[in-house]
Amino acid sequence: MTFKPLIIAIVCIAASSAAGLDAQQVPDTMFVPRVAPPVYRIGTGPRVLIDGAHANFHKVGGRYMPFAQLARRDGYRVSGGTTPFSDASLSAVDILVIANALAPRNDSGKWNLPTPSAFTREEIAAVRRFVERGGSLLVIADHMPFGGSTEALGSAFGVTWINGFAYDEKQNSIFRLSRAKGLAPHPIFDGRKGRGERIDSIVVFTGSAFWLPGGGAPLLRIPERSRVLMPHVAWQFSDSTASVSAAGMLQGAALLVGKGRVVAAGEAAMFSAQRSGPQGAGTMGFNEPTAPQNAQFVLNVLHWLSGLLPAK
Repeated sequence: MTFKPLIIAIVCIAASSAAGLDAQQVPDTMFVPRVAPPVYRIGTGPRVLIDGAHANFHKVGGRYMPFAQLARRDGYRVSGGTTPFSDASLSAVDILVIANALAPRNDSGKWNLPTPSAFTREEIAAVRRFVERGGSLLVIADHMPFGGSTEALGSAFGVTWINGFAYDEKQNSIFRLSRAKGLAPHPIFDGRKGRGERIDSIVVFTGSAFWLPGGGAPLLRIPERSRVLMPHVAWQFSDSTASVSAAGMLQGAALLVGKGRVVAAGEAAMFSAQRSGPQGAGTMGFNEPTAPQNAQFVLNVLHWLSGLLPAK
């Protein structure tokens, strides 16, 4: 099987370069999803810190503004992080959100190999302690180069990221997952009983993939017969681009670590609402009409990380 013809088409539509992607993806600040009444009184809920100290492609004042707005509407107290991770910097945090962090070497659109860790060993150890002591972590690493830059952090929690692009057997990178195919049984998809929070389908928009060799609960299963393509430069593919089978790989998982909880995700747009392409005509995230339950999925993830849903 060759992926080259369709992938070239995807590149032309999505972006001609990493810098082009950066310019074309903007937050959709006008979209307000319909969700259940807030679980916490506004401004009184758990403290959510969205990392912005590691050249993140998604920050609280940028592409993750819709994520922040959604969480605040549910009562969470959301702020952006600007300092390295340490015991002190995480002491006033309940839920740490890391979305598409990068090492300085890969900042400013330099999305080519190598992709070193975005985090120091000391920071990774601090995040591990934070979770073990009862904190919660949502760590998201999208397609290459983000899987590579998050690999070391993921390994600290038993998640093995593949630094590539996940495509199904029909050469699609946008996955529409349902309870019948892709969504694994978990309290996150059931939500709180009687609150209309049940999730039956979500949409994933071009992400990475990972193994879960150390245990944990699968959430999002890669479609059967998919592959992960691993180019040297993001969005540049050819017949010689290396790839591996995605059999058994995931794009979402939930883990219990010490006294804390972790959700790992291999795609970032599904947690936000963005516009892309010429004049911002394209929708991507929970503003996409074919993804009406993505916003509730985001809230359910936060509810699980907050301990409002059963551990398993």
